[in-house]
Amino acid sequence: MKSNFIHKIVSVGILIISLFSYAQQPTVNLAEQKNLEFQQQFFEALKQKSINNFSKAIESLEKCKQLDTANVAVDFELSKNYLLIKKYFEAAIFIDKALQKEPDNKYLLLHKVAICKEEQNFEKAIALQKELVKKYPNLNDELVLLFIQNQDFNEAESLITEIENNGLKSIKTIGYKAYLLSRKKTNTIAEQQNTIKNVTVESLRIAYEKSKEYADLKQLLLTEMAQQLFENVYEDSKNGLELYPAQPFLYVTNATALNTLEKYNEAITVLTIGIDFVVDDTKMEIDFYQQLSLAYLGIGNKVEAEKFKKKAAQLRN
Repeated sequence: MKSNFIHKIVSVGILIISLFSYAQQPTVNLAEQKNLEFQQQFFEALKQKSINNFSKAIESLEKCKQLDTANVAVDFELSKNYLLIKKYFEAAIFIDKALQKEPDNKYLLLHKVAICKEEQNFEKAIALQKELVKKYPNLNDELVLLFIQNQDFNEAESLITEIENNGLKSIKTIGYKAYLLSRKKTNTIAEQQNTIKNVTVESLRIAYEKSKEYADLKQLLLTEMAQQLFENVYEDSKNGLELYPAQPFLYVTNATALNTLEKYNEAITVLTIGIDFVVDDTKMEIDFYQQLSLAYLGIGNKVEAEKFKKKAAQLRN
């Protein structure tokens, strides 16, 4: 009797466990299916973004948001995509949603600074960057650039001095300092072009070798460009960058020579570095985008070439 009773208890227990497992199975599968669909949509968004199909990326991210409303990465990616299509209001909404969940996230805060910069709201960008610098002193370089872009040159100089005193000087700091020191000494392109009419490459080279002044180098390069001496332009602008690493004219001139010499990858590298030094100079920015478009076209990347061509056209309008 006792044996039969135990047998019945075990049998009932097995039955209950089986029924419970069966009841739980649809829930587990549903959760797995939901997670799988989220991953598929999220990676689809990243793929579409990588080929500049931002509207499709946003569609996939919206589906992700329906599946997981609390996911910070989705809000971050939505903000980044909206910024890329210059929908600043939407970009700000989604980065603020992400920051509500992770208010101290360094990368979210940096992205909010980027949105403010795109909107030309440098005062707000500076305020945000100052808060970031308190936690991450190595981000001081970006604060210097923001001061320069906002034409707060005295603030920029003071911050550079502080950076140097704290032993945090970087290549960018050196470049920004050089820019600030030389900005008042640089002659206008028009004045230099008038001078070029009555001089030769040889005499300009002698003058520059003697003075090592940026104004003399610029006159030399403009004359070489006018005479299509691109090998000379490449060498002289490359050497000039060692002395004047913050002069955007030298970067775009060097890249122009590289594009002419069909060294497209080198041109892209030079332009990517140099464009950070373009401050309040729309014509110079257009020149950079035009050369980037030519360089990407040279390596067969038509998507990037078209992107930079459009950027140049937007600035002309």
